Amino acid sequence: MSATHQVSAPQIETARRRFRMPVEASIFLVLIGICVLFEALGWYVRGQSFLVNPQRLLIIVLQVSIVGLLAVGATQVIITSGVDLSPGSVLALAAMVSATFAQSSSFSRVIFPALTDMPVVVPLAVGLLVGGAAGLVNGALIAKTGIPPFIATLGMMVAARGAARAYTDGAPVSGLLPAFTWIGQGSRPVILFLVVALIFHVALRYTRYGKFTYAIGANPQAARVSGIDVGRHLMLVYTIAGLLAGLGGIVMAARNGSGQANMGTGYELDAIAAAVIGGTSLAGGVGRITGTVIGTVILGVMTSGFTFLGIDAYYQDIVKGCIIVAAVAADQYRQRRRRKG
Repeated sequence: MSATHQVSAPQIETARRRFRMPVEASIFLVLIGICVLFEALGWYVRGQSFLVNPQRLLIIVLQVSIVGLLAVGATQVIITSGVDLSPGSVLALAAMVSATFAQSSSFSRVIFPALTDMPVVVPLAVGLLVGGAAGLVNGALIAKTGIPPFIATLGMMVAARGAARAYTDGAPVSGLLPAFTWIGQGSRPVILFLVVALIFHVALRYTRYGKFTYAIGANPQAARVSGIDVGRHLMLVYTIAGLLAGLGGIVMAARNGSGQANMGTGYELDAIAAAVIGGTSLAGGVGRITGTVIGTVILGVMTSGFTFLGIDAYYQDIVKGCIIVAAVAADQYRQRRRRKG
């Protein structure tokens, strides 16, 4: 009898699965690689360090903290096998409306005098209400009428941007109260982004809300059979995405000291990009907030790195597009391997 132990193919496959690197770990390695690349290019091109500067690291995360808020909402929508194209426009509308409730009466160009000098809780609540209402409309259109998410949220994207411009006839809303602008100063947007990310990481991983979200994305028909009210849950997911867009609008208006109708232009694509780069599958049913956070930081490092090297913004968009395509291609590859396995 031979003493040689032969390992079967199933055992080899089981071992491979056991030691397979988590998606978040591989994405984090990509982040490290990008940081090392920009660090090397920084010394080669400019003779300066790119990352050995705590203030620059804070600025990198600060620049993408608002996109990160939208990306947390986009991740949950994509997990349900949906898409939301409206958060950038909803952000602008929420910023405009909340800013009008945060104006000081001493400002010479008050939009609505009756709304000045409000307690700070009022503009905060109004901004969240605007975002949540927009998200609820998106969810209701998708759940109740069967309109594809792409079309429903595309309509909201156009309508919300138009409403933001019509609200003050295109005029910016300035002269905001210090209690309101305090929200967007210093590292507070970063802290807010991380707190929101932590809350929804826990919600997706350890609550019934998360289980329902993943179940709907994996197989909506099976979710219905198992007793999940798919329509109601989709409305909840899109409402949360809208609330986060409204929160992003509040933070952006507070950070800039004004509300403007062109705020958030293109942010919906950055939010989707951060989620996809972070490992969220466009096929639905797969994704984690931790990966989205890393994906958001990757976008921030790239933007800051290109600016540091003096690369034109047009080329930044080209590289960003290529990275998005590469992330989707990697997701498709993982999906094929999972089906074969």
